[in-house]
Amino acid sequence: MSVTTIELLGDSWQRLPLIDADVRYAPCWLAHEEADDLLKRLLDEISWERHRLQMFGREVDSPRLSCWIGDPGATYVYSRSRFEPRPWTPSLLSLRLRVEQACQAKFNSVLANLYRSGDDSMGWHSDDEPELGAQPTIASLSLGAERRFRFRRRVPRGMRASPPVGLTLPHGSLLCMAGDTQSHYQHDLPKSAEVVGPRINLTFRLIHRQS
Repeated sequence: MSVTTIELLGDSWQRLPLIDADVRYAPCWLAHEEADDLLKRLLDEISWERHRLQMFGREVDSPRLSCWIGDPGATYVYSRSRFEPRPWTPSLLSLRLRVEQACQAKFNSVLANLYRSGDDSMGWHSDDEPELGAQPTIASLSLGAERRFRFRRRVPRGMRASPPVGLTLPHGSLLCMAGDTQSHYQHDLPKSAEVVGPRINLTFRLIHRQS
C-alpha cells in the first residue's frame, strides 16, 4: 500500500483506504530506542508458549509462540481452545494505559505473539469472537523485524475475493482496527524468506464476559 493513498489524521495517525472499515496506523508510535528496550524486556518477561490449535478438523501446533495476558476473568476462546489469562507484566501494564489513550478505547487483555523468524506466520482470520463484541477495537503494536500485514475483503462462499491490501509494519508501529473492520475484512501475516529476526506483536482487546 502506498503512503500517498493514506489519509493523514494528525501528527502521528494515518487512515488506511479500506471501505467499510476504520483502520488507523501510526508508523513511529514508539521512538526507536524505546521500542528496542521494550522488545528486550518482553522477550524475557513473557512466558512464551506453543499453543495447540484446531485447524481443518485436526489439532496442530501454532506457527508462532504466544501468551494470553489480562485481567482476571478475561477468558478467550480461539480455534476451539480456551485460554485463561496470565497476569500482566510490569511493562505491559504500563503500556496498556498508553495504548488506551492513543486508541481512545479500553482494554483488559492482550495477546502476545512471538514470530521467531520469517517462517512463523498468522493465517487469514477476523477477530470476531463473541466475547469481543459486535464492533471491537483491536490495537496492534509491532516490535522487532518488519513484517508484511495484509487485509482482504470478506465475501460470501463461492465468490471471488479482491486482491489483498498490504502494508509493512515497522518496529514501534501501532495499528488500530475499529468499527466494522472485523465484520468486513480478514487479515494475515504471511511467511517471508527475507525476514531473519524476531518480531513481537501485541494485540490489545476488551473481553466482554459471556452470560
